[in-house]
Amino acid sequence: MSQKEPLFSSKIKNTFLGPLNKNNPITVLVLGICSSLAVTVQLKPALIMAISVTIVIGFSNLIISLIRNTIPSRIRIIVQLVVIAALVIIVDQILKAYVYDVSKKLSVFVGLIITNCIIMGRLEAFALGNKPWPSFVDGIANGLGYGIILIIVAFFRELLGSGKILGMTVIPDFLYKAGYENNGLMILPPMALITIGVIIWIHRSWNKTLIEK
Repeated sequence: MSQKEPLFSSKIKNTFLGPLNKNNPITVLVLGICSSLAVTVQLKPALIMAISVTIVIGFSNLIISLIRNTIPSRIRIIVQLVVIAALVIIVDQILKAYVYDVSKKLSVFVGLIITNCIIMGRLEAFALGNKPWPSFVDGIANGLGYGIILIIVAFFRELLGSGKILGMTVIPDFLYKAGYENNGLMILPPMALITIGVIIWIHRSWNKTLIEK
């Protein structure tokens, strides 16, 4: 009888830590860029989006891993989409029930989680070939890696674009009286792309090994 792998073995730790740094889905793999540009004008929608994607990708990975041996190869993409769509519908209904204002701001972008290339990529690259627990960890880690970038971008866009964080004014009045003005460019879509570009540059400068990839 084979010995079970510990829940928090070094392999599991590497699976979890990879997407947070050297295998980050946005800064390294350049996936999920569309939603990161669309929902980062304010921090609250970005935070909700990050949580939603993390939940969907974590449980999608888990479910697909559980049934991977029963899925016919020729229809695996369809099965994956059905699983993702079901989870997205559940998340969307929860958002409408408890944070309706944020749900309206996210609009169609919640539904577009279904086609998020990070989720499909992890199902194909990991969940179909690994056991449930590592697959769940991989999904959560990739969701967190994605969410961290969303939150960083939204933090600076809301702070510099409107002088607020989570809708609360944080720039003191005396700075405005002294001539400080909010940077309107920060709330425009091009600035989201520029901000992500700066983050990618900083990340790759910090991790020299990524330049060779």
